[in-house]
Amino acid sequence: MSTDLAPTLDLRALRDRVDAVLAESLRRPPAGIPSPWGHAGELTRALTDFVLAPGKRIRPLLCVLGWHAAGGGDGEETLWRTAASLEVFHAFALIHDDIIDGSCTRRGRPSAHRAFAARRPAGPHADAFGVHAAILLGDLALIWSDALVNTAGLSARQRDAVLPLLDAMRGEVLTGQHMDLMATGRPTDDVDRAMGIARLKTAKYTVERPLHLGAALAGAGEDVLSACSAYALPLGEAFQLRDDLLGVFGDPALTGKPVLDDLRSGKATVLMALAAREATPAQRRTLDALVGREDLGEDDAARVRHILRRTGARHTVERMITQRYRQALRALDDGPLAFPVAAALRQIAAQAVMRGA
Repeated sequence: MSTDLAPTLDLRALRDRVDAVLAESLRRPPAGIPSPWGHAGELTRALTDFVLAPGKRIRPLLCVLGWHAAGGGDGEETLWRTAASLEVFHAFALIHDDIIDGSCTRRGRPSAHRAFAARRPAGPHADAFGVHAAILLGDLALIWSDALVNTAGLSARQRDAVLPLLDAMRGEVLTGQHMDLMATGRPTDDVDRAMGIARLKTAKYTVERPLHLGAALAGAGEDVLSACSAYALPLGEAFQLRDDLLGVFGDPALTGKPVLDDLRSGKATVLMALAAREATPAQRRTLDALVGREDLGEDDAARVRHILRRTGARHTVERMITQRYRQALRALDDGPLAFPVAAALRQIAAQAVMRGA
């Protein structure tokens, strides 16, 4: 289907199609992956439950929109399987990320390692089992995402265009995750480093590369790829900045994650770096004493939030989100993307920056 034939693009319908393709793909494991019905299928069933849990599906949606941005064409089955592979890869990233962060919940449910641990009698062996099983579950998601791409029916041209982008996306998110891990623990005032992490872990991984992948499938030229980047990078940064705020000021009933996790782990966010840079000596001592403490309680978290407000860090992050959101919209106004695609991307931009979860 060509973009020219579609006066509008219904994001809900596209999301439903992604879910349908995911459900069908997960019901039919590729060669070498255990059937969900035998004893060895415990991981397969767990992955199916994890992937099909309600989610934004932003990466596969952007892949589909990238394809439309480049004019679409034949081979929709190839598009949908490639788009679905991004959601399965994201499951791999989330499962391992929750292990690294020690997160107890994900999307309002127990994180994978906690769910596995709950199946064993309480104790250190149960915790170790949960972590080990979740590592294998993440590995299975990575294998399955590859299998989806390998069975998507890519032409030789598409393989040459798409596989390097997939490799780049994976390398970027790994690098960002490592930078995040090395910077986590206590507040620093290195705003540039925090922004660099946000660009690799979110702006490129969540927005830019999915758009590029879809566009590459449809044979996009450099003008379309550049237009995608001009929109994607500021929006992706705004998306991560919103995440940073929700991680400290959000409602756990909406975010699905405890509101103390980022403070307890000492996440190297732009929000915290701005606060550390603007803090008085007394405020900085308080941040150093509290942020990164595993036993941080709600009273102490309230003290940290007070500093985030008083230093202006929260307000500054809100302003940065607005600036990047407007920059992304200007890129759509000035770029070559057809109206239906640009309109859908505007909807995604608004949802990304104005969300509560």
